[in-house]
Amino acid sequence: MAPILNVVLPVFAIMLAGYLAGRFRLLGDASSEALNRFVYYVALPALFFISMSRVPIGEAFNWPFLAAFGGGMLATFALGLAVAAFAFPNRLGALGLHGLSATFSNTGYLGIPLLLIAFGDAATLPGIISTVMNGTLVIALGTAIVEIDLNRGGGFWQILRHVAVGVFKSPLVISASAGLLASVAGLEAPVFVATFCDLLGAAVGPCALFAIGLFMVGRSFTAGATEVGWLVLLKLVVQPLITWWLAYHVLEMEPVWAASAVILAALPTGALVFVLAQQYDIYVQRSTAAIMVSTVISLATLAALFVLLGIG
Repeated sequence: MAPILNVVLPVFAIMLAGYLAGRFRLLGDASSEALNRFVYYVALPALFFISMSRVPIGEAFNWPFLAAFGGGMLATFALGLAVAAFAFPNRLGALGLHGLSATFSNTGYLGIPLLLIAFGDAATLPGIISTVMNGTLVIALGTAIVEIDLNRGGGFWQILRHVAVGVFKSPLVISASAGLLASVAGLEAPVFVATFCDLLGAAVGPCALFAIGLFMVGRSFTAGATEVGWLVLLKLVVQPLITWWLAYHVLEMEPVWAASAVILAALPTGALVFVLAQQYDIYVQRSTAAIMVSTVISLATLAALFVLLGIG
């Protein structure tokens, strides 16, 4: 339990620090939005570019791992979307962010440290691959769904054009694509560029988590409790169960990769869901509550998972 506490509690503490800073008016009223824009337009693109450029393409495509982790995410997303359409009806963009809140794991700031604790350097690559997959494909999917919602009044081709423009003008997609091209071409970023990106990238987690705390000032923690509870159940129980079934009973995987897929699936909701939600001003309160509640409850669920997997 102690290693999990040491990884998870600082994440929650940063959110709490943001809440207290907002509660005592240490920063301006627009501080949450300004901090979020810094993350979305500056820090995250730097992180995505340098991360993608450093992932060897030949090692990035571990198909059984991608199928287990991605399959668990996709199945949970579909289930969450189907239930939400009837139980929590909302606009399409909100439903898409509902699905992301139920599936988007905090792989970068919780997953990689936990995998290093569990398996050492052998689990570094699964953590990196899942983080890149989350930050590129999953965020692109969320952006596409929101863009479809925002442009529903036009014809099919007009909607398709708006969606394509919305996705490909996203600084996250642009930076990830540039990093991928650099990796394919075998180009190594100059030292000053790598240092610049590393410094900005290190700010992503703290700034996004702090902005979440700022946003929650004056807002109800219990609004939509039933929906938030359903999101947390999907994220911390359903997704890891589906991933476990795929990793251990459907696909042939090395033990470290199989266990890593399950641990990564069992992580609480990542802060990038809030970043995307606030960027479009859709589903912000629910996604924020899901991040905070799942982070706290994951202290118990991750500890139980480590015991079940025989880790520690």
